[in-house]
Amino acid sequence: MNMILAVATGGAIGATGRFLVGKMMFRLMGPGFPWGTLTVNIVGSFAIGIVVTLLATRYNLTHQWQGFLVIGVLGGFTTFSAFSMELGLMLERDQIAHAALYAGSSLIFGVLALFMGLYLGRYLAYYLPLQW
Repeated sequence: MNMILAVATGGAIGATGRFLVGKMMFRLMGPGFPWGTLTVNIVGSFAIGIVVTLLATRYNLTHQWQGFLVIGVLGGFTTFSAFSMELGLMLERDQIAHAALYAGSSLIFGVLALFMGLYLGRYLAYYLPLQW
């Protein structure tokens, strides 16, 4: 299986799962808090821990299958799982300063980038003509 096809297929499955979990959590918990996002981030972090451990210790899957599962399915489900895995590895290796820098900069710059994007989007929405 081609790696691109494997990742794309897994991504479609993961993104669909994220969508369905979001809808389910909205129905169960209602609006007002991002329960769906919180759920997929926690479940995705848990799942990547299991999958990566099993791939490293018990199962010798091809790179395409690893890409399908980790990058595709879990990456499509939540990128937070990759962040959690990388941060967890740093902490496990006692790279505390790197972990703090990574976590802090991811949070600060991620939120900063969000607000910059919101500002630019609002600016463009206001100043661009209604039709191109």
